Parts: sequence; C-alpha cells; structure tokens
Amino acid sequence: MIRILLAEDQAMVLGALAALLNLETDLDVVGCAKNGNEALQLCQTANPDVLVTDIEMPGMTGLDLAAQLKALKSKTRVLILTTFARPGFLRRALEAGVNGYLLKDAPADQLADAVRRVAQGLRVIDPELALAAWSDPNPLSERERQILNLAGTGLTNQEIAETLHLAEGTVRNYLSETLAKLDARNRVEAYRLAKQKGWL
Repeated sequence: MIRILLAEDQAMVLGALAALLNLETDLDVVGCAKNGNEALQLCQTANPDVLVTDIEMPGMTGLDLAAQLKALKSKTRVLILTTFARPGFLRRALEAGVNGYLLKDAPADQLADAVRRVAQGLRVIDPELALAAWSDPNPLSERERQILNLAGTGLTNQEIAETLHLAEGTVRNYLSETLAKLDARNRVEAYRLAKQKGWL
C-alpha cells in the first residue's frame, strides 16, 4: 500500500484529490494539509511514501516544502501537482529535489500512475514542460532573485540593503544587472517578467 499525503489550499480540490486517489486499491491517503507548514509537520509524523503538493499555498510554497524535506533527508518523495505550466517552476522544483511534476489539467488516471511511479523511485515530468524548461533557462543568480523578490514587494533599495545586510550601492548594482538581463525598463517590469517565467 502506497501512503500519500496531500497538500492543497483549496478545500474542494483537496477533497476531490483524496476521493480520487482513495478509489485505487493500492493507494491510501493518510493525511491532508491546507498549507505548506501543516504539510511539513504531517510529513514528519505520518511518514507518507509520497507527498502530492500544489506550488502556491499560504505559509510555505510547495517548492519550499520540497526543499525543506530534502534538507531534512526525508524519505518522502514529492510530486508537484499544479496549474503552473512554467518552465522556471519546473527547474526550481527539480533543484528542490522534487520527484514528479504534473499539471492539474492532466487526465485523472495519470495522477494515480504518477504516484505509483514516484513511489518506485522513478521521475515523472510533463514532457512538453520538460522541453520548455531547458530551452528557456533562468538567467538570474540566487542573490538577484532575492533582491528582485524584495523589490517586487515595494521595498526601497535602502530597505532591501538592510534586510539582506548589503550596502545600498550593491543592491543598486544587482538591480541594474537584473534589468539588463531581463531587458526590462524598471524593477516593476523585471519583477513581472521573472514571475511570469516562474523564476521567482
């Protein structure tokens, strides 16, 4: 029996996924979480074989959750189930140690099959998305992503510098480099472009 934990912030979707997977005789949904923090706690207590998680959730994203499990050397394998067909998200998911990445518009039987394959240690990735992810690599460094993320929340250069313990001039240089890489006119446009691509 494959033990599954579900993490999804939309109650109706969460209920439907649990009902769908419990129809399979070899799958058992052992827990449901409404956010990433709750999912992390449940992973540590329920020890599921596979965590099926959305990306965008309150508290902690599915990508952050996967990275935390990887850091904790958890044996739980992670399958992302999302609406985000963005190459940048897939690349970040793989960096976080995710074992599978499926889109929510995939046929229902594909999900059960993906859970089985991930539980066996195989990697399951939407093929079209996999191709796109390697044709459009993220040009931003980790530091540039951090700074652009903070700029996108409306912080000034000085506030970003204080938050990251950097000099204000350093922040300005990073933002200039980021604008050049993304061919953006300003930080708002750069943030929007990077968010669209799934790089943030």
